[in-house]
Amino acid sequence: MHLTHEVPTGHPVEEPAGASEHALAVVVGRRGRGGYTDMRLGSVVHGLLHRAHCPVITVPLV
Repeated sequence: MHLTHEVPTGHPVEEPAGASEHALAVVVGRRGRGGYTDMRLGSVVHGLLHRAHCPVITVPLV
């Protein structure tokens, strides 16, 4: 297995969603401290969960 990482430029949801077509999984960080206190996921992670073509793994950032 070959592991790669990328830092794309462009729309924060569409870029990783497009790259997910050829991936086994997408790993994204989340802070969980957005403007909405009841939201556990931010808008980028939420959008990616709906558009990704593979599993999305969220990792809490400290």
